[in-house]
Amino acid sequence: MSNSLDAVLAQYEKNKQSGGSTKPQMTSEERMKQYLSIMLPKGTKQGEKRIRIVPTTDGSSPFKEVFFHNVQVQGRWQKLYDPGKDETGKPSGERSPLNEVEEALRLAGDAQSKELARSYRSQKFYIVKVVDRDNEEDGVKFWRFKHNWKGDGPIDKIIPIWRNKGDVTDINEGRDLILILQAVPLPGGRGEYTTVSSVMYEDPGVLSTDPAQAKEWSGDERTWRDVYSQKPVEYLEAISKGLDPVWDSELKKYVYDDPNSVQNTTQTTTLGSADPQANDPQDTDLPF
Repeated sequence: MSNSLDAVLAQYEKNKQSGGSTKPQMTSEERMKQYLSIMLPKGTKQGEKRIRIVPTTDGSSPFKEVFFHNVQVQGRWQKLYDPGKDETGKPSGERSPLNEVEEALRLAGDAQSKELARSYRSQKFYIVKVVDRDNEEDGVKFWRFKHNWKGDGPIDKIIPIWRNKGDVTDINEGRDLILILQAVPLPGGRGEYTTVSSVMYEDPGVLSTDPAQAKEWSGDERTWRDVYSQKPVEYLEAISKGLDPVWDSELKKYVYDDPNSVQNTTQTTTLGSADPQANDPQDTDLPF
């Protein structure tokens, strides 16, 4: 046999033995380390977080724009990726059941329907790769925060520093940023959420005093798609109908009973052997 055929057969046997996936399974603790959380501990009113924004490998903006729906799934707030919009907010050509409900409600015309449509509307978020200076051993993390249409969000506080002090992501002469955090009460006394009240900056400095570490961080090729789940259209369809998708460990699928279905059958979608939602972190900046 040729060398290429040997390689293909060896690859096939390896994948068959490992269930078709060579990607190691992460523990819940390891998964959580991929995300930067700015949530203040309960009872703490103020705090700060020192970060360094990691430069992109291709020179593009480190702030990736992604649209998510804010919804409750089985009592937990979740951000569900909107496949129907591209990074500019324009239609992507992919089906998005939650967007379909929003459009139908808007077209209904009455005030109540238009108000309800807002809860189905996806919103723009920024996702940026950073190093948490207090937890450098965790490696590069992903920080997701909402676009603020009033111009008072984290990116609105970071860009002036960038404009006046230069590229804060530069490996040799960039700057660490200090996020000043503040606890803000939720409407109706339903608790508190954490907001970035201001952003300060430190003197220019290297990404890391260890060249190998700096190379590893700056060369991290992961994207937000590698760490944030993107639910299948069937999952989003269940949510749009007010139903709860449930993971069936035996079928290894999401299942839900649609009472409005003509055949009243269980809808399913195959996603692999483990529930991809099981270790998702609960969102801490909702409902805003």
